[in-house]
Amino acid sequence: MPPTLSRRIVAALALVTLALYPALASAQEPARIALETYELPNGLQVILAPDHSAQVVAVDVWYHVGSRNEVPGRTGFAHLFEHMMFQGSANVAKSQHFQLVERAGGNLNGSTAEDKTNYYNVLPSNRLNLGLWLEADRMRSLAITDENFSNQREAVKEERRLRVDNQPYTGALFEGVYAITDSATCFPYAHSVIGSMDDLNAAETKDVQAFFDQYYVPNNATLTLTGDFEPADAKALINQYFGSIPRGNEPPEVTCNQAFNTGLIRKVWPDDKANLPGVVIAYRIPDYAHADTPALELLGTILGQGESSRMNQAVVREQKLAQFSLTAANLFGSRRGPGLVLTLAVANQNVEVDALEAAILSEFVKIREGGVTEAELTKAQNLYRTGLITQQQQALVRAEALQSANLFLGDPEAVNTHWKRYTSVTVNDIKRVAQQYFRDDNALILLITPEVAK
Repeated sequence: MPPTLSRRIVAALALVTLALYPALASAQEPARIALETYELPNGLQVILAPDHSAQVVAVDVWYHVGSRNEVPGRTGFAHLFEHMMFQGSANVAKSQHFQLVERAGGNLNGSTAEDKTNYYNVLPSNRLNLGLWLEADRMRSLAITDENFSNQREAVKEERRLRVDNQPYTGALFEGVYAITDSATCFPYAHSVIGSMDDLNAAETKDVQAFFDQYYVPNNATLTLTGDFEPADAKALINQYFGSIPRGNEPPEVTCNQAFNTGLIRKVWPDDKANLPGVVIAYRIPDYAHADTPALELLGTILGQGESSRMNQAVVREQKLAQFSLTAANLFGSRRGPGLVLTLAVANQNVEVDALEAAILSEFVKIREGGVTEAELTKAQNLYRTGLITQQQQALVRAEALQSANLFLGDPEAVNTHWKRYTSVTVNDIKRVAQQYFRDDNALILLITPEVAK
């Protein structure tokens, strides 16, 4: 990889390659996760999945809000709250949330995507009460002040500068790819998660308060507990801490009417931080719950995950056109709206960007016309299955899997069955979805040019 490649891209690639697709395959099936679900009178969904194999618990809260819930002129609010939620609440001072969890021997963090914002605390099992109390206190009484808002707005702007604006290739990945979605018919998936500088500058504290009041309410959240706890004890604590938080108004519906096959979009993306040209090619695909998603995700593995992947073999090793390439479906997370199969490649020295583009497109044509082999599909399925088995060893990853099944498939119990959608994919399915979605009129092509951005 080129030394100038953004650390954030490297981290993303590592997560996909190492966490989701470990190198060893296995015929073993994922173990069933025993779980219980219920709902508090205020609308808070609760998922309990006890497991006494290790003396840790994961307290994982997903708010069903992300950049998809933002409106024109007010983007970046969901990501802003990833920061705001650590600025203190009625009984917790600014930054004390981190201190309390870490002093208890735990760890914590949060993240924002198009469809959700999550906050997790992993703690020794005898400190379950601490994690629940902290999450309930900020759900009930987050400190949204002019000072906190101004401070965190500047933090988000600086994060954008460091991770997007001043890093090579990241602008194309984290901003440019949204051009594949029509902002007039599907604004929820037509703008970046991090938001624009102009929108952040124009925002006022009252706007942020209104966003919190609308979306950070118990009836728009799911609390998942996994690990070493007794369900009866956990229920008592959940009722004690969360039960009296008022129910909020129901969030407005999100609409997206993005059509497929509306014509090729081809753009030049000037990047004054890049030393070498690059290419991003993306194809629209359906939402995560769609029946075609397993075949498309496995196809992403076959095309671009690992040393033996088709893109790596053809474009990087044989033709020596690129320093590296990556192809994956939904690289940065699942969506309830249209997703992407995306390829990123950075050219070798003295390679014209048009030649790299042609080589990548050629591999998509080969898949469309010839499909894949049984051996390629079996390997991808085994990698997927092994990834699930490996992940089940960690309380937090189990919690996230339950949350994902709940939000994107409509039922946390789907965590125990959805893997069969992947193992039942056939080579005919792979060829069919390639022909259906890997079309020129369904694509976005970004040509990253190492020039001074205008």
